[in-house]
Formats: sequence, C-alpha cells, structure tokens
Amino acid sequence: MNEIAINVEHLTKEYRIGQTHQHGETMREALLSRLRRGQTANGREATPAMHVALRDVSFAVKRSEVIGVIGRNGAGKSTLLKILSRITEPTSGQATIYGRVGSLLEVGTGFHPELTGRENVFMNGATLGMRRTEIARKFDEIVAFSEVEKFIDTPIKRYSSGMRVRLAFAVAAHLEPEILLVDEVLAVGDAAFQEKCLGKMSDVVDHGRTILFVSHNMASIKHLCSRSILLEEGEIAFDGPSDEAVQRYMVGNEALSTQADNRIFISVTPNPALKHQVLSVEAFGRYGEPLSYVATDDYVRFRITWQSTEAVRRGGVMFGLHTLEGVPLIHYSTQPISKVEVEIQVGLNQIDIEFERLPLAAGQYYVAVVLMRPRVERLYTNNSFGILRITENDVFDSGYPVRSDVSLLTTPHRWLPVEDE
Repeated sequence: MNEIAINVEHLTKEYRIGQTHQHGETMREALLSRLRRGQTANGREATPAMHVALRDVSFAVKRSEVIGVIGRNGAGKSTLLKILSRITEPTSGQATIYGRVGSLLEVGTGFHPELTGRENVFMNGATLGMRRTEIARKFDEIVAFSEVEKFIDTPIKRYSSGMRVRLAFAVAAHLEPEILLVDEVLAVGDAAFQEKCLGKMSDVVDHGRTILFVSHNMASIKHLCSRSILLEEGEIAFDGPSDEAVQRYMVGNEALSTQADNRIFISVTPNPALKHQVLSVEAFGRYGEPLSYVATDDYVRFRITWQSTEAVRRGGVMFGLHTLEGVPLIHYSTQPISKVEVEIQVGLNQIDIEFERLPLAAGQYYVAVVLMRPRVERLYTNNSFGILRITENDVFDSGYPVRSDVSLLTTPHRWLPVEDE
C-alpha cells in the first residue's frame, strides 16, 4: 500500500486579475470579457495583470499524518486546499491524492439552499463517495453533533450561518473520508461549538486519518499537528515541526508589532515641564532579544526608561497591568514590596522588572507606571502608558488557549481524585 496520501509537485496557481471566464465562454461573455480587459492604442489586447497565489509548491503527506498549514491572509493557504479538493485547477504542476477526500473549506460548501438539512447530508455524503447505507448509519450521530434536530427538515436557506457551519462540519467529520481538508472551521461559531469541533478533530486524529488543517489558531495547530507548512506569498517558507513553524510565523507577522524598532510602548515627546517622566517601556526575551509581543505564560523582562531633572536618593518605581476597563491585575513596586532602593539621577534612568512566567491570558492590557519618592509620594503616574498585547499560548498543552473572556489569569493547578477513607 502506498504510504503517501498527498503528493504535491511544483504547484503553481496564477489568476488573471479581473477575468471571470477562461474556458467555455459564450460569444456574449467573450465580448464582455474583452471589453473589461481593454485594448492598447493599436487595437491589440492589453496584457492582463496576473496574481500568483502559489509558486512552485512541493511537499508530500504520509498516511495518518496531520499537517498544519499556516500563514498570513493571502499567503495561498485556501488556494492550496481548493486545488487539492479539485475545486480549481493549477496553472502548472500537479497534486496527486491517494484516497477518498472530504473537504470543509467554507461555511456550507456544497449545500443546496433549496434542499432540507436531511437532503443535504445525503447529497454531501454521496459527493464524498459514500454509499447511502453508510450515510444512513451515521445520520443520527451527524444530526446530534450539529444540534439542528428541530430544523433538519427545513430548507438550508432558512438556516443561520451558525446552523449551516454546524451541519457542514458534522457531515465532513463523521463521514469518515480517508483524507480530510479543513480550512478555518474553528474560526466560525461560538466558543462552545469551537471547543466541540476541536474535540472532534482530536478524535479524527486518533483514528489515524490524514488531515491538512488550515488555521490561524496557533494553539490548535501546535496541539493537533506535529508538522506544519508555513506559506509566505505563495511559497513554502518553512516545512517542519509545528512549534518551530508557529514561532517563525509569529516572529514574522508584522501585525503583531506596534513599533518598527521593537519597542512596545513609546511615550510622547519629553515634556520639559515635568521633573520626572517615563519615556518608554520595552520588552525582552530570555536571551535579551527585543519582543514585539508577549505570549501567555512566557518569560519576559520589561525595561522602564525615564527622565528626571532632579535627583531622588531613595526613589521607587511601580509597574502594573490593568484591563482596558481599568481593573488592576498586577502591581509591583521596588518599595516597599520588593525592598529595592532606586537612586534616581538627573538625566536618563532605567530599571528592569522580570517575569519568569507572565500569567495573563491572551488579550490587551494597559501598562501602568509610577515613579515615587520615600513614603510612597508619587512623582509621576500614568495608568494607561501603553497597551500590552498578549498572544495565545497553549499553556496546559490541551489545545485550548486561555483567553481573557474566560479567565484573566493562568495559574498552575491540578485536579485530584477524592480517596475514600
């Protein structure tokens, strides 16, 4: 038996910008297409603009392997899955699939709006190559998972988008294709349904299916996939262990950076009227590397830089983090909590505060900074100096990152059985 499930060789996909038809055009469509594209002054057709969605992509997936596909929007992830699903053809190269394929690329892909939920389940199953008896055997389980029992005989056009995605995922996950292609299904629906989908995906993985999984949820990628492919501008930038692929993606994602020089927070121009003013707060990793984001439960060292026009012999610094609603979460000071004396000098001053594990869930938080003199007399206070963005991290290796809408803090813990006395 061939141990390769998917073999992609030199795959390239180009799109003609503005073109709607390539093959089988009627005369009317051809004339309209020609008019839309325009012509040069000498009557010849203008050279159309092209967009390269994929460029010379090659990789192989073994049977029972679970591969993550990650990258920024527009990197070519969805195009790749559409080619593998035979929805679109490549411009050059080839993709060979060895086995029955199930795809969940968009909400309700393949559903007919006039047919009922029941009819669409059987139609989708037949499209996947399933026998009617096989679909019927799984039908009750599919409907129960989707939680649309009351509406299963209602036309799909009357379903909400949430109901459609529930049924679509249920069909794709339960009809047991040998190869499953999933594109961002966990990004749709409420939190409870996303959790349910992730649990089902874990079951599918445990049954030894071959899966190609596209997602922007890095915790899910790390939990489900041992190997991941990072796409950048249609090309493979990395193919290897998921932990390293995610790290490369996060570091290269400019959307996570707030400053070009890697400073997370920078104040306004120094104010000469202030005797003491914090100028910046920077973040560094364990090895001194500047950070443009911080992940939940990761090591981080914050550096506070301030300017003073008078010296304070026994000064103090306080660092805090608040929710955007102003609820204080962390407040640490050099005095009196840590019993560290700070000699504030005229000119620039700096001090670092180190967290071996920053226990905040993914989200955005205000940074608060206070400069003090003895007896906690405040010299400078700013409770919203800048916004710290904390990104998701699968702290408990469960596939469920702790988010701020569920819990603000991540605390080490364990569950213990109660023994009978």
